[in-house]
Formats: sequence, C-alpha cells, structure tokens
Amino acid sequence: MEPPSVTGRGVLVAKQSAVNEAGSLRQDPIDGLAVRPIRPVAHEDGFVTEVAREVWPEIDRPIVQVHVTMTFPDRIRARGMHEASTDRLCGAGPRRNRRVRRPRGSPSFGQLNEFRLSERNPGLVVIPPMLYHGWKNIGVTEAFIVNTPSNQYHHEGPDALDLPYDSPEAKEIVPFRW
Repeated sequence: MEPPSVTGRGVLVAKQSAVNEAGSLRQDPIDGLAVRPIRPVAHEDGFVTEVAREVWPEIDRPIVQVHVTMTFPDRIRARGMHEASTDRLCGAGPRRNRRVRRPRGSPSFGQLNEFRLSERNPGLVVIPPMLYHGWKNIGVTEAFIVNTPSNQYHHEGPDALDLPYDSPEAKEIVPFRW
C-alpha cells in the first residue's frame, strides 16, 4: 500500500538522531576537542555535579585557576580563542548552546561541533588552543559556566583573542550564526 500524499513533502527533511545506539554523539569531534558527559547525583538536600577530577583523562594538566562566567538569557558570548591555554568549560545549569570551530589552515578547518548543555544534560567541554568557541544562553534565566583553564589569566597580557560577533569579518571567519 502506497503512503498517503503529504502536503509539503518536497521541503520536509528526514530526522537525524544526535546519538548512535550506544548513546554516543554522532558528530566527529574536532582534533584535540574532548567532551565528557557528567551527571548530577541526588542527595537528601538536592544534587551535586562533579566539575573535574584529577583522574579524568580530560584533565591532563593541573588546575591552576577556577572562574565562573554568567551569561544573561538570549545573550551570545562569542567568539574567542586562546593561543596557549586550554579551556575546560563545565555547563550544568540553565540551557546554553556552545559551538566550537577550527580556523583556516588547521587539519579540521570548517568542522563545527555543537553541544547543548543544561541541568538535565551537564557536561565538560575541553577546548584546546587555537579553536574558536562561544555560546548562546538559550534558557530563560542566567547561565553559568565554570572554567578550570590550563593557564592562569594574566591581567597585563591575557591569552585571549576575541572576534567580535557582529563584525563583518566574523561572518567570513566563522560563518555560523545563532
């Protein structure tokens, strides 16, 4: 029996699962990028979520600093990169959408990884040097990111290069838009 005709079939797109049968993300990680799903653990007063443990393979260098970044709802914190430091970003609170992309001249140029983290889907994203990265808070309350970078922040000479999101060059260098 032939399926019934569907209005608009020519513009419909087949659904693609974000995970495989084992529950692993289908997207290929950018070279050097690591993602560790973490989970909240219930206790009598609420939940605790581990941010980092020395024995995790993703924590391959000492933790020298910890800081928290808050982003207002519907705001974009992008795009930046570090030349020497690795960011280890933990998202476990209200929803945010994080994207990572390799710049021109790198082995995985043009590859984009996207992660949706929240209190129901917490995770640690380890972003090595020379990767453009940023996020948008897609929730309705402030979003908090805990970072345990590999290098301390130097106030007189930060290892932070920002690509203004609304600059004309940004559209060419990192063509993705939220």
